[in-house]
Amino acid sequence: MVCNEMNANYEGCGGNTDDGKKKGASLKREFSEFLIRSGAVKFGSFKLKSGRGSPYFVNLGAICDGSRLSELGAFYARAIVDAGLVMQTDILFGPAYKGIPIVASTSVALHRDHGINLRFSFNRKEAKDHGEGGTIVGSALRDGDRVGILDDVMTTGKTKEDALNVLRSVAKVDISYIMIAVDRLERGESDVVATLEFEQRYGIRVLPIVTINEVLSTALCLGMASEGDARSVRAYLEEYGGEIR
Repeated sequence: MVCNEMNANYEGCGGNTDDGKKKGASLKREFSEFLIRSGAVKFGSFKLKSGRGSPYFVNLGAICDGSRLSELGAFYARAIVDAGLVMQTDILFGPAYKGIPIVASTSVALHRDHGINLRFSFNRKEAKDHGEGGTIVGSALRDGDRVGILDDVMTTGKTKEDALNVLRSVAKVDISYIMIAVDRLERGESDVVATLEFEQRYGIRVLPIVTINEVLSTALCLGMASEGDARSVRAYLEEYGGEIR
């Protein structure tokens, strides 16, 4: 189970890594610290939308000022560039509502920090029947576009399925990948983690910048999570976590 992978391939306290892993490990550490300090990831006792109790809570809505939103976009932009995804992307898409500030700030950061100018768009929850009309705001989607979807988390994958339906109802696009901030590492309908289950079902890569275990490792190093928090997360993932195959 994923609860036994707390420190696998990740040096959360800045330990030694070989040269090939330093860039990725640095991004993970810095992003994890950003999420913790901004209150976007918290450890404690929380009630989820499903009614289930959880020892951690991910809420990118806590990133609600210009400075932190600029930082958030910069992290997504770094992740896209570091993963070599720019040449696979014609347009970035942010599903309403959490994906909207993510996609806008990432597009700005790509141009500001990396000199890369990508189109972006997002959707409305309800179609507009006046003005420009439709459900898509921003750049028009074109047949053949390679789309990168940016969002906060993936729990069951339902909202991502909705995003696929929205995109494919507008144009014949190719979904290159879905990038999320944090993989909660919970299982989907099967025994595997929801992100991997989604990949297997749709053939679309799901790329988390960090996992909840990586965030926890950083929080422990910073003294912003306790050993009790760590035990609670391990116990939770023993019960609700999915397998990584």
